[in-house]
Amino acid sequence: MMLGYLLARAGVEVTVLEKHADFFRDFRGDTIHPATTDVLGELGLLEEFLRLPHTEIPELRLGIDGQTFGLVDFRHLPTRCKFMAFMPQWDFLNFLASQARQYPAFRLEMSTEATGLLRRGEQVIGVRARTNDGEIEIRADLTVACDGRFSLIREHTDLPLREFAMPIDVLWFRVPRSQDAPPTLGYLGGGQVVLAIDRGDYWQCGTIVGKGTLPQIQAAGLAAFRERVAHAAPFLAAGLAALTDWDQVKLLSVRSNRLRRWYEPGLLCIGDAAHAMSPAGAAGVNYAIADAVATANHLAVPLRTGTIAVADLQRLQRRREPAVRRAQALQRQQTRQLARLSQGNPPIQLMRLISNTPPVKRLLGRIVGLGFRREHIHGPLLTNHQ
Repeated sequence: MMLGYLLARAGVEVTVLEKHADFFRDFRGDTIHPATTDVLGELGLLEEFLRLPHTEIPELRLGIDGQTFGLVDFRHLPTRCKFMAFMPQWDFLNFLASQARQYPAFRLEMSTEATGLLRRGEQVIGVRARTNDGEIEIRADLTVACDGRFSLIREHTDLPLREFAMPIDVLWFRVPRSQDAPPTLGYLGGGQVVLAIDRGDYWQCGTIVGKGTLPQIQAAGLAAFRERVAHAAPFLAAGLAALTDWDQVKLLSVRSNRLRRWYEPGLLCIGDAAHAMSPAGAAGVNYAIADAVATANHLAVPLRTGTIAVADLQRLQRRREPAVRRAQALQRQQTRQLARLSQGNPPIQLMRLISNTPPVKRLLGRIVGLGFRREHIHGPLLTNHQ
């Protein structure tokens, strides 16, 4: 959606396909980092964006057995917003769509699912898609796969994919809000890691479990599951009684991978379609948006002039891949640590040391909040082509 908005803003005719009739999908990435809000500021959208309901988190904190430790500090970043924003992804997508619709070059096709690629020899020239009215073909100078970690478009290519073993999965569920809690994102206790995102009248919760262990957890029963979650986050205890069926608990199979080559003639993969990110550090949405900004910066002119070439796609991968590699390497370390935390005693002394060392918290704030390579709006994207 961000790429579609940026290209249309630069005068490139663009069609965005969304297979569902709306954007309402629970348990998707909600974190909008300071680097992303800076991009919105460069586009002149930040003030309107911040009028949408959201939660501002200037410091990521972890609660352990009744103690709270501040670990990641965004308050000293050289950015417009010195906080991480939590906003339901459907609100963010609707906001971007509403902005993009102001441009005549933008078209959003809902209830339209890409099912395959159109080719002319080795060149991708568009997609086949399924709509409520039947099958259609959409032709394009460049097809961009933004369809996530289980990308269907990617499956229709021979692009080589490298998978990284992940030791955890995440179980997501809702808990009715029965009492307030401190502005803490994570809770740890009894070998359970719990995330709790404030949704106003409910908590959107996630808990870290061992990879492939859901059947054993289900076999132990919902009562045992509720007890483990409440041990880590006692303020959820009353609301957890609302969990009465395993259908209310959704499995996120944690996956991390990276394409060795993100493109072929006429086709580019970005975001999770090119490099699936672990939920550790909540970085996936923001690296995807950085991909979109870099793609629009580099490709708007050749797309507008009809001169797009494979060399343009190669340059884009060369720009974005080093940052992605570093982020995924860090995430693998974070994910292994999460797995250890969910199996043993929490390292309270280490948490206390970090919490009491402001320079370390600020450094972690830069890494989490800005990523390893920030992308800024420049060139034709600064001009409105209304």
